[in-house]
Amino acid sequence: MISQLGISLKKIRREQKLSQKEVADNICSQSMLSAIEHGKYIPNAALLLALCEKLSISLNDISLASDFNISSSQNFNGKLSYLCNQHRYVELKTFLVNSATFDQVQTATQTQAYYYYLGVACLHVDATWDKARQNLQLAIASGEEQLTVTTLTRVALISLALTEAKASQKTRALDFLKQATEKIDKAFYEENLNIVFYLAALIYLELDDTKESLKWIQAGIKFSTSHNSHYMLANCYRLLAQIAKKSEDLDQELEARKRSNLFKNLFDEKVFDDF
Repeated sequence: MISQLGISLKKIRREQKLSQKEVADNICSQSMLSAIEHGKYIPNAALLLALCEKLSISLNDISLASDFNISSSQNFNGKLSYLCNQHRYVELKTFLVNSATFDQVQTATQTQAYYYYLGVACLHVDATWDKARQNLQLAIASGEEQLTVTTLTRVALISLALTEAKASQKTRALDFLKQATEKIDKAFYEENLNIVFYLAALIYLELDDTKESLKWIQAGIKFSTSHNSHYMLANCYRLLAQIAKKSEDLDQELEARKRSNLFKNLFDEKVFDDF
């Protein structure tokens, strides 16, 4: 697992065209970052969080591995992907509610994708959860009946579960989470399935259940790596560090070594506290 952490951080650093020196600046030494990227050194939670923040790895601003089409027009699909990947949710919502966009939506799958994206936009933009809940429910209802649950339906279900968790509706949140993850290990693999595990962990963290959050994040890392995928791995490690840090903060009187036990056990490696 530690080697995957290093690979994920290195991949994102290179995508952002940043040098090791630039990322390590005011955080740790360049040699330490190099050791982390090569799987020779595992950071503690605070160091990993600092590196994730420098690389703009967020808990909430995440993107799909590949976007779902809302139209047969690549211009519309391209604009959707751009707004999603840039996390420009106000513009995304404006784009989606425009009648010219809706007129491009033709098939059941496109309709389902349309309402999914509108629900996500509302989740990030609106002051209440009502519109997000309504549009995500429409996305789930719009899916074509199939023998197996599609990836899009699972993603819509887990997004609805997150909405309910944020609205403090625990029972509803866990019900939708269960539907989203049912038999997911037997589903035809698509990279977008990785996000279901991540959001499940985020939901439990939202519900203050770090034990279940940890279980899902570990399952997500295992699921991704078993399919040779790096999609969402960096976000998973970011969340992993957040869980570890939150556990540390629960008892400030613990000795430093004891405070690091959770993070140490997650990786089954030695944890370095000094940086």
